[in-house]
Amino acid sequence: MEFKELSSGDHGRTYLLVFSQGDEVMETLSGWCEEHRITAARFTAIGAFRDAVLGWFDWEAREYREIPIDDQVEVLALTGDVAMKDERPVVHAHAVVSGRDGNARGGHLMHGHVRPTLELVLDEVPAHLAKRHDDASGLALISP
Repeated sequence: MEFKELSSGDHGRTYLLVFSQGDEVMETLSGWCEEHRITAARFTAIGAFRDAVLGWFDWEAREYREIPIDDQVEVLALTGDVAMKDERPVVHAHAVVSGRDGNARGGHLMHGHVRPTLELVLDEVPAHLAKRHDDASGLALISP
């Protein structure tokens, strides 16, 4: 993955991250955020995956159920945020992808391997965001 700082100011920094073929998005982005001390951000991206695992939250079971996608797909939309949990940045992302038939599938992005590229714009925000355990869902949710 390559990156470039596009702007910097009182309202934070904006970066362009261009993922390379084979990069696993969640792992790569999480590591980059930790390395660059990103504590609060939002992002959007487009590109393509050779495979991905999306998920949906099963409320009764209080866990994510996997939706494996083992085909080349276009990433029509990838959005998310970064917030701190246990003193580490945590990436939370949702994706909408489409295969050769044009049908869209979406959900929580658990894993995705890039092919051929993924272009992500990340806007760091100056506020510190933190995640806190939510008893009702069992999830770590951003606390305002």
